[in-house]
Amino acid sequence: MARIRHLLRPLEPARLRAFARRSEVGLVAAAVVVGALAGLAVSLMSYISLSLHRLIFGIADHQRLSASDLKGELSVLMAPIVGGLVLGILLFFLARWRKKPMVDPIEANALHGGRLSLTDSLVVAVQNLVSNGFGASVGLEAGYTQVASGLASKISIFLQLRRADARLLLGCGAAGAIAAAFNAPLTGAFYAFELIIGSYTIVSLTPVIVSALVANLVARLISGDEFVIDIGTFDVVTLADYPPAILLGAAASGIGILIMKGVSLTEELARKSAIPAPLRPPIGGIVVGVLATVSPQVLSGGHGAMHLNLANEPTIAVLVGLFLLKSIASAVSIGSGFRGGLFFASLFMGALLGKIFAFGAMLAFPEATLTPVVYAVVGMSALAVAVIGGPLTMTFLALEITGDFPITVLVLAAVITSSLVTRTTFGYSFATWRFHLRGESIRSAHDVGWIRNLTVGRLMRADVRTTLANRSLAEFKRDFPLGSTQRVVAVDEDNRYVGMILVPEVYASPMEEESERQDLDRFISLRNNVLLPTMNAKQAAALFDKSESDALAVVNNMIERRVAGLLTESHTLRRYSEELDRRRREASGEL
Repeated sequence: MARIRHLLRPLEPARLRAFARRSEVGLVAAAVVVGALAGLAVSLMSYISLSLHRLIFGIADHQRLSASDLKGELSVLMAPIVGGLVLGILLFFLARWRKKPMVDPIEANALHGGRLSLTDSLVVAVQNLVSNGFGASVGLEAGYTQVASGLASKISIFLQLRRADARLLLGCGAAGAIAAAFNAPLTGAFYAFELIIGSYTIVSLTPVIVSALVANLVARLISGDEFVIDIGTFDVVTLADYPPAILLGAAASGIGILIMKGVSLTEELARKSAIPAPLRPPIGGIVVGVLATVSPQVLSGGHGAMHLNLANEPTIAVLVGLFLLKSIASAVSIGSGFRGGLFFASLFMGALLGKIFAFGAMLAFPEATLTPVVYAVVGMSALAVAVIGGPLTMTFLALEITGDFPITVLVLAAVITSSLVTRTTFGYSFATWRFHLRGESIRSAHDVGWIRNLTVGRLMRADVRTTLANRSLAEFKRDFPLGSTQRVVAVDEDNRYVGMILVPEVYASPMEEESERQDLDRFISLRNNVLLPTMNAKQAAALFDKSESDALAVVNNMIERRVAGLLTESHTLRRYSEELDRRRREASGEL
């Protein structure tokens, strides 16, 4: 027994925590565990989704829902409606149990230091499975990343990791999820760097890559499915192929912005309507069901439909019709309350857009050598960048699904164009656009949570000296001799803020005996410049600069204006600088 205890000593929680916190190898070991769990989670969710498709729609084991010949089947119409009812019931009970909105991995890393509720993540995964399993036009990628990131956050809490390491491990979970879902480790890794962590460093490279590789390996061992696109044969990429690719990238950006606006418009219409939230998914299910009776390819994420349209040569009318149906179905699904994301939907719609574009490109650019399928690869990457973000993520996805470097370089040109146009004209990805609609100022997963935690309430001094504003100068001088303090806050009879008095200014002004009986009014300044305890250090610094003052009073709120403390500019800037330096050292691995 003693020998067994001796062998298990390295696995004791305290030793594991010390190993993970003090050693980069320990963090890599944690990333291996996270990657393995991510691979298991993706495999399990994928299996459940496929099983639901077989059970509900009666498709064969080897078939994909969106590629099945279900036209005319009653299940195509009814399944999204029933799924909406199930989801509505879940939403009804969640509204009573959970009052706060659920946090996703981007928000967790931007605002909460990599802390993500595993319970909430499992709830999101169940909602995503119900939505996708009953045919709503959403993919499972949101559920994959949510669960994998939630598991990673749970491990970081157990290991008591520092803020920077917790954010990194959360990114490892998301990297593993995407790598396992698409059989693309590099795509998963750069998805984490660009969208979840918000930055790339040498310190973060190894854990993220290792997690992505392990997750991909585990998922392949369990499921064996591969995300492979056969692009057929094509000529060597020439300089003449770049202008149409760049033009396609710009067009994809505009389409992506319209899709994001369409989703937000649908959500806004749903919110402003008198329809209760639990009844919105069934109504959305009716719309999706009707669209699916026209073309079952709008159902679910669209994996089968993607392969179907790349393998065949549909007419331009069919491609345009399917693009419109899929975009409407996706917007209605998400806007009405179905849980999921636009990751694979944007890839599918981008492939359709690329094939549509190919018809005109062959006429406008006769010297170009690209086939319609290559245009589809370029289009799917460009549209996905406009909607999801992550230029390198989508470039590596093109590389890993085609295995062709010249096409990848062509995709990179289109992706950069799409990203540039989207950022300069719109400024948001789908996730950050929804944060913007909620009133958040998040533009990426870059860590801004520490700034919000560095509040005026935490920085201020509470021992502030006050005086009544209607006192005479003689009384003021008696209570505040020169050198006793630098500043005194003036208040009225109800103890409300009136302004700030600088003691040296009072004594520097020449006084006659008559003026000694006058009140302090002409020495009171900064009457309307005050800080609130909830302001962060950055906002406080901006107000110091605007008011041209080196100290400001802090009041409880702008209505009561009760004095709560005093904050100086020098202290604020020093603490802000210290925190900035701390984050820099964390990012470079010095801490």
